[in-house]
Amino acid sequence: MNTQKTLVYDGSFNGFLTAVFIGFEQKLIHADIQKQSKLQSGLFTETETIFTNIDKAQRVWKGVRNKSNSAIKNIYFAFLSEQKGTEALLYRYIRKLMGSKFLGATDFSDDAVLKINQLAHKVGREKHRMEAFVRFQLTKDDVYFANIEPDYDVLPLISKHFRNRYADQHWIIYDVKRNYGIYYDFKSVEIVSLDLKDIYTNKTVKSEVFTEGEYEYQDLWNNYFKSTTIKSRINPKLHVQHVPKRYWKYLSEKKVS
Repeated sequence: MNTQKTLVYDGSFNGFLTAVFIGFEQKLIHADIQKQSKLQSGLFTETETIFTNIDKAQRVWKGVRNKSNSAIKNIYFAFLSEQKGTEALLYRYIRKLMGSKFLGATDFSDDAVLKINQLAHKVGREKHRMEAFVRFQLTKDDVYFANIEPDYDVLPLISKHFRNRYADQHWIIYDVKRNYGIYYDFKSVEIVSLDLKDIYTNKTVKSEVFTEGEYEYQDLWNNYFKSTTIKSRINPKLHVQHVPKRYWKYLSEKKVS
């Protein structure tokens, strides 16, 4: 009876790349790579726990880079999609990439290439939306705070944008869906985990966490937003396409009671 090999990793990107290295080392044609936290093994499945090894991860990364620069972005973005089965698909994609018959990262006639590109595109679009829709609120601790709830794990992708744009402020962007955030302290960006009792949506009801001046600023912004809106040109359907409703609860211009 044939058994299938499942490689279990810690959930990190370096952990995943280490699992890819082990799969290549063991000459596995198919490798079911799964996160430890979401492990689902079959009755006749052989399981091996993979411990993250930076050297092995870097060897895989350098190998990918030497083959294709565009594939690097596709692999990382697709990994951050967190979609079920993505790791196994990426393993297949990387095997093709390392093969002599690989036609390129834009060969959409290849099913694996097409699916990875589609996932990478979705994650890239979510990245740009987060960069546009993040709304900071000034806390009494003099830290600008923002909640986000993206479909994909895009915090690692938006860090550079906000560090460059708000280099003169302390800020935290917190992913309430994944329960971790990034914190900037004028020098570097660090990963943080907070014990949030409340998710701070943009409501008319004031919170004691934020300064009174923050609410005054939001009122000014909302009045400006309303005064510049031309009612005859309002297109609700188009507006929702550009600003999906799932983001509204974190936008100050969409305050609710």
